[in-house]
Amino acid sequence: MNPRMHDDEVEVPQALVAELVRTRFPDWAGLRLTALRGTGTVNAVFRLGEDLLVRLPRRPGEAARLPAELAATRELFGRTRFPTPEVVAVGEPAAGYPFGWSVLRWIPGTPADEVDTAGAQDLATDLAEFVRGVRDLSLHGRRFSGDGRGGDLHRHDGWVRECLARSGDLLDVPALRALWERCLRLPHVSADVVTHGDLVPGNVLVGGGRLAGVLDVGGLGPADPALDLIAGWHLFEGPARERFRAGCGGRDLDWVRGQAWAFVQAVGLVRYYARTNPAMSSVGARTLGRVLADPLV
Repeated sequence: MNPRMHDDEVEVPQALVAELVRTRFPDWAGLRLTALRGTGTVNAVFRLGEDLLVRLPRRPGEAARLPAELAATRELFGRTRFPTPEVVAVGEPAAGYPFGWSVLRWIPGTPADEVDTAGAQDLATDLAEFVRGVRDLSLHGRRFSGDGRGGDLHRHDGWVRECLARSGDLLDVPALRALWERCLRLPHVSADVVTHGDLVPGNVLVGGGRLAGVLDVGGLGPADPALDLIAGWHLFEGPARERFRAGCGGRDLDWVRGQAWAFVQAVGLVRYYARTNPAMSSVGARTLGRVLADPLV
């Protein structure tokens, strides 16, 4: 994999991270530092010793969101029975690295993109419970704002069409284009709830066929309640997907819009990461295959 996935990303070599830890947290300087090579795309992640994780933004935009990400991480921690990241410490720019960074508690488990979860019904049950638990958090008067996933599907029309136009060698573009046209006719009638916002396989930890934890919670916030239903297509098929759907409850229209949000995310993953992160691209392609196999609109 080409380590440079974005034009504006900074390099985060292991030696630099070791120096940051040594300078800011000298008590941890002797702990083993190990780079984690996963499908993550906007943060460099290193395991520190047995119990800690160092997380460093690769891009200026992600770095600017770090305070909000830390606030969201603290908001969710301990609010469901499933482990989520715990903020242990925060570091400042230093040693040639221009952004703030964080140290989190390590959560044991295997990322779901490394195992077959298509028929994992117990995992589906657990993940639905997690989605309900997140929805139960207070909005504190907040409402969705911005152009990201979880608001108006129409705001993503240009991006989806661009991705499809450039994916003729990767996807069944005519079928996907026709499906997207139908997605755009879906009304948005449900009120915002708190959502995780990015339940892709790499953010779901599995252990013994059950949910061991959920990562990357910085997008926690108000959005279309259909948004977290993307996990139904990213992770499951057949009875397991139905188990997830039943466990999440809600309107039938939300379930259909959840498929539309999965489409939006997946089509971008396929094209954007086709050369720089094939593993992430393949996640999107698999999701789109599931969507085409079971179109709801």
